[in-house]
Amino acid sequence: MHRLLHPARVLLCLAMLPNLCGRAVLADGVTLDGVSAVSIGRGGTNLGFADNGSMIHDNPGAMGQMDSDVILQLGVTTMFSQFDYGDADNVQQRSQNQMYPLPEVALIKRLDSQWSVGFGLYTPTGFGSVYNLEGNAPFFTGPQRYESFGSLSKVLFGASYTPVGHEYISFGGTIGPGISFVNLEGPYTLQGPTAAGVPGMLDLGVDGAGFTWSAGVSCQLTPDTSVGFSYLADVKVQANGTVGLNSPVLGDTLYEVDTEVKWPRTIGGGLRHQVNCRTVVAVDLIWTNWSDAFDHLDLYLSDPSNTATYPPNALERFPLNWRDTFSTRIGIERIVAPGHTARAGYVHHKSPIPNGTITPWIPAALEHAFSLGYGVEWRGWDVNAAYMYSFGPTVNVTTSDFIGGDFDNSVHRNRSHCMAFSLTRKFGSGCKSCR
Repeated sequence: MHRLLHPARVLLCLAMLPNLCGRAVLADGVTLDGVSAVSIGRGGTNLGFADNGSMIHDNPGAMGQMDSDVILQLGVTTMFSQFDYGDADNVQQRSQNQMYPLPEVALIKRLDSQWSVGFGLYTPTGFGSVYNLEGNAPFFTGPQRYESFGSLSKVLFGASYTPVGHEYISFGGTIGPGISFVNLEGPYTLQGPTAAGVPGMLDLGVDGAGFTWSAGVSCQLTPDTSVGFSYLADVKVQANGTVGLNSPVLGDTLYEVDTEVKWPRTIGGGLRHQVNCRTVVAVDLIWTNWSDAFDHLDLYLSDPSNTATYPPNALERFPLNWRDTFSTRIGIERIVAPGHTARAGYVHHKSPIPNGTITPWIPAALEHAFSLGYGVEWRGWDVNAAYMYSFGPTVNVTTSDFIGGDFDNSVHRNRSHCMAFSLTRKFGSGCKSCR
């Protein structure tokens, strides 16, 4: 094996690709409304389907209901964000426009009439922004860089089981590592409880891995109607790294930092109905438990490089106070010609982030999304493309929950564009669809 890459290293490198390529700012809070071109094109609906590789992530039970023996899927979803921020020191400023590519890999194989297995790599969650803003006087004046980045990538191994004599229903699950990165940079007033109110320049970077799992069921109620239900467990990542502080009051230091980054669990149900031989409609309902995962972020600091003015241990609590969301996704797809499928969809969910804790670092106030998609059969491959436009209301903050006044009397406007592309190859017979 000395000439080959160890499989574990290959998986880690694959999971890090989204973080090396760019930063994502997504939709339901910081979660993307769909992880592949097929589902994004039809408004993120996927829980009642078994026709694409992202079923491993969305509903692993669907692997037992797929209409082929093998599915191979390669894809990429690219985000383009447009965020505006303004306050007393800044006339409305737009964040730097950047493209954020998120790769997807999936492979599913039917072993026999009862068992199917699969592997997938996905990045369903993340946030990021880059601003150049006037700093909060009197400690920081002139243009200052506000930059953020956080992501969760999942490497999933899944299996589904279809009981003998009950081919209409399948149960499935996944396990695997969740790999997370969080970086924050810019002027920041310490929130405490240690050294509350002290201004400084923050440069935080942590990363780590945790365990994730999911469970799902897929049921064919009639030849034309199927339903799916899924539970995606939360991901608790024990992360560590460093945080640099440059304070005009206490001077410079570099701390070691430990924290738990928690990403939320979701519960969802979906229905797919074949109206006729050309048209399919779908509805997914998804609850996301943001209030438990994004209540606050505790940073445990130790071993400062400057022991003269900084305490040997400190606790910094980053307030979040997010609310749970309930997402409604509606989708339609229609065969418009042999080998050609058109898709459209709509998504609605309230923003999980309260006005008091919205900042230029995590401007997650998107509430509506419209999508279009198109698929073509080409030399045995399904080639799919999709576009989704997400937007939310203007958020006006009078008094921020962050002490120090950095974000008081601020205005936030959020929009994002999502473009997805995928190649899907299916092997084997047994197609259940009427096309």
